[in-house]
Amino acid sequence: MSHPDASPLADYAVAVEDLAGRVLAALRGVQDTPGPAAHVAEAPDIKAALAAVRVLGPDVFAPALLAGVPPGPDDLTTVTEALRVFPPAPGDPPEVARLTRATVALLARHGGEVPAVEDGIPSPAPEDDADPPWRAWSLTMARLAPLTLPGAAGPLGDRAGRRALDLSRGLARSLMRRDYPTAARLARWVALARARGATAGLDIEPVVRHLELCGGGSARTALDITIARLLIPDRGERPGPTGHFA
Repeated sequence: MSHPDASPLADYAVAVEDLAGRVLAALRGVQDTPGPAAHVAEAPDIKAALAAVRVLGPDVFAPALLAGVPPGPDDLTTVTEALRVFPPAPGDPPEVARLTRATVALLARHGGEVPAVEDGIPSPAPEDDADPPWRAWSLTMARLAPLTLPGAAGPLGDRAGRRALDLSRGLARSLMRRDYPTAARLARWVALARARGATAGLDIEPVVRHLELCGGGSARTALDITIARLLIPDRGERPGPTGHFA
């Protein structure tokens, strides 16, 4: 239970770590891992637990998309409830809007009830033909790392392929700064770009290995590292189907 003096932000951070740990366990093949529904049902703060579902967004579906572990009906209901409690708003940043759209699309793809939130999601801005500077763009792409899941990247996947060298620059910079959370998120994009045939400018496998050894200080970062590993073409060892989240 939360300490009485803990801030709401601290409660939300704990909830995100709890849910990320559950998703990570499912990706690693731990059978009958309690999923999002149990995460909310067992939480001392239900609102914080639902906020964590919104924060992870598309990554809630990573076990289904990368390990063949489909969400159970209660898990889909939980995602629906998270969208209802924390609906999108017209003032959301573009990154939040993109992640929300992807979450809604994945919920629908897996047969979940989609709440009436589409009108609140800002329309994506037209893609600018002029590429922004690599450093700022890499930070934006790091925030959009949950879109690296199969079928979720959309046009950004093509742009990541075209700018794979810039993503590699951002990844190298993050490693030099020991900013492992950002490095893990960018590793997902570089691995995806490699899987699509792009020249990344660095060998992503030893980078991911380094992150596995040095960067997994939190469940959320460990989740990003594991997904990056699974995205490496022909090298990630994908766990087989283990059933539903329990």
